[in-house]
Amino acid sequence: MIAEARDERAGAETSSLRARLTTLPTLYQWGAGLASVVVVSLVCLAVWGPEMEFPTTVSTSEVPTDGGNTVTLKKSVRQVTGTWIDDRVDWLTREADWMFGGLSSGVAYSLVKIEDALKWVPWPVIIVGLALLSYAVGRWLLMAFTTGAMLYFGFMGLWENTIDTIALMVVAVVISVAIGLPIGVIASRNRLVDNIIRPVLDAMHTMPSFVYLRPGVLFFGLGAPAGVFATIIYAVPPVIRLTNLGIRQVSTEVVEAARSFGSSPFQLLTKVQIPMALPTIMAGINQTTMMALAMVTIASMVAAGGLGDNVLRALQKNQPGNGAIAGISIVFLAIIIDRLTQSVARTQEDTRSVG
Repeated sequence: MIAEARDERAGAETSSLRARLTTLPTLYQWGAGLASVVVVSLVCLAVWGPEMEFPTTVSTSEVPTDGGNTVTLKKSVRQVTGTWIDDRVDWLTREADWMFGGLSSGVAYSLVKIEDALKWVPWPVIIVGLALLSYAVGRWLLMAFTTGAMLYFGFMGLWENTIDTIALMVVAVVISVAIGLPIGVIASRNRLVDNIIRPVLDAMHTMPSFVYLRPGVLFFGLGAPAGVFATIIYAVPPVIRLTNLGIRQVSTEVVEAARSFGSSPFQLLTKVQIPMALPTIMAGINQTTMMALAMVTIASMVAAGGLGDNVLRALQKNQPGNGAIAGISIVFLAIIIDRLTQSVARTQEDTRSVG
């Protein structure tokens, strides 16, 4: 017993010594980093003094004036970088005008056709159809809410703008899903692609919403196409992430069983992985739809139209009443779309669990 206790104590001391030795390189690295910071700071103080300015000037030039004197012009890092980016964007816009023009024409054509089709249908038919659909997925409460919301759009004079917003959302969500689903599938099957797109998606999620308007205006000008493409950039990450996650979460036992029965990679994807991941994929489409609605409202700043245009005009004219009416309309539309898309995801999940 004494010998066993001695051996255990010796083993514990050895483990403790090994742990201390393991932490030594970490402490050494921290010390080296701190020493480097101190040395660089002292050198900067010795060269530029305590009131040093950040060294951003990269070039200077002497420009003659009318009086025979010269003026020294300094170019900062920001100016040089901004000029370089402007030149590249101008070149891309000029050389790829055929592509951006074609995309803009295609989006504008799709928007006009969807708007014409929705406006051609009598408003009572749309209200009754949505009410029946709401009853099918949410029973009486959702049906009553949908009917009241649609009547609210009409009585407040926002029916046309609501149709325009729905058309913008349909085009943006369809394109986002068409782009996001294949990328999510590829990322779920390729570790390198997943590692590449993950930081890109993180950056897209953390970027402020208004920043997405700039690429649309640069390449497509003001109008609905610019708003649609800004919405696509903003709304596409959720469907990519959740498609990737849903396929990766499919049970490995199920995948191995399908492979043991001779399924090809395409059959495994289309008949096993995607059907089992469909609830997660539908959740991604739901989030993409909600983000598209949020961005479509902001896209009114680039003349995209829709309900966001009413909110923007109310802000510009300091009309809180009109702003509140339009804002409530957007909230109502968001609730209806969210409940309908969530019901589709629940239906898919219930079907899979029953099967």
